[in-house]
Amino acid sequence: MRLKDKVAIVTGAGSGFGEGIAKLYAQEGAMVVVNDLSEAGGNRVVAEIDKAQGQGTAIFVKADVSRDADVKALVEKTLATFGRLDIMVNNAGYTHKNKPMLEVTEEEFDRCFAVNTKAIFLSAKYAVPVFRKQGKGGVLINTASTAGLRPRPGLTWYNGSKGAAITLTKSMAVELAAEQIRVNCLCPVAGETGMLADFMGEDTPEKRAKFVSVIPMGRFSQPSDMANAALFLAEDSSSFLTGLAMEVDGGRCV
Repeated sequence: MRLKDKVAIVTGAGSGFGEGIAKLYAQEGAMVVVNDLSEAGGNRVVAEIDKAQGQGTAIFVKADVSRDADVKALVEKTLATFGRLDIMVNNAGYTHKNKPMLEVTEEEFDRCFAVNTKAIFLSAKYAVPVFRKQGKGGVLINTASTAGLRPRPGLTWYNGSKGAAITLTKSMAVELAAEQIRVNCLCPVAGETGMLADFMGEDTPEKRAKFVSVIPMGRFSQPSDMANAALFLAEDSSSFLTGLAMEVDGGRCV
């Protein structure tokens, strides 16, 4: 098993990409903390992991990743339950609806940067000291987006939050490299998740065709695509990889 005896937190794991990552991590031997704001989604994922991998493989912790006290409690609960933390996956995300940039409200703007960017700061604040105390390095994986590399019109402020996530990933990677704490990010193209309709503005066959037309491999990303990439970046065989913005995009950014 590629993550045997590892402990991982996956935020936004009650559905979509996070669910895929959490389930694959558990399948590969990790103990998984499933985080989400949705109790129904989070508890469902934990139940499905426990059924597939054995009781006690996963726990659900409700937390808002943009709130300091919540992230602190999330890490503390992980340590209290499993005794350590090896992998922190900042997957939770938020987007404003696809629309002209001046129509986005201040509240939407603030939420984008709180969930997509501030959450990275908070995860580092509480996960990095744990990695340092354990003395065996650690792994941080951030979910960014192709939107931070090749922005689309209508998503300007979302694009900016993901661009910040990419730059933060690279800067953190350099600063923490000497301590063997690796920081990478994944840049998926639009995927089959709950945010797809907002990315497109509306979910219609015409909109889907328009978005897929700029993806050379001819399809949206799937949770399994992100899960496989996140597994590779978390396992020991990628121990010399840090500061990557890995494009999981079917050629979109070429």
